[in-house]
Amino acid sequence: MQHIAHLVHSTLPSPLPLDGMRVLEREAARAIVTRDDSILLLYTERYDDFSFPGGGIDPGESPEVGLHRELYEETGAQHISVTAHFGYVTEYTPTWKKQWDVMFQTSHWFTCQIGSTLGEAKLEDYEAANGMSAKWVSLEDAIKHNRDVMSRQPASMGLSIHRETLVLERVAFALAG
Repeated sequence: MQHIAHLVHSTLPSPLPLDGMRVLEREAARAIVTRDDSILLLYTERYDDFSFPGGGIDPGESPEVGLHRELYEETGAQHISVTAHFGYVTEYTPTWKKQWDVMFQTSHWFTCQIGSTLGEAKLEDYEAANGMSAKWVSLEDAIKHNRDVMSRQPASMGLSIHRETLVLERVAFALAG
């Protein structure tokens, strides 16, 4: 497995004093679905960014099973086949859950194949409220868009756009290659 990056949110102290900290550990799985010159991504109006379909793995789920569930729920994709593990990112971020001091997340990316059409997404309430929708977009356009958004925002903005853009760039490099 390829470790793509280790990230620490800019609002956390460096080095991170983990001794005595209450750390929430989370596993996530994210999909890389390409077709012709496009990649299937989620566009979120509230944050004006592109991200990979995927999310948290439920207790007892394998990353592949969790990814299948998330890809179906967020995009309506059908006939899903998880083909290969692309790599993973580890990160420390602040958490809004009061019983924890910090979150440590490991996100796994997998290449996937899907059927030719997308069905209706089954978004969670907060995803729908944030204006999340599945879009086929060129890798270059998604990277440029996210980079433009990051250049206009403070460094303390959410870490997810940095993580997602980093992996988009890694995917573009791998496909060029």
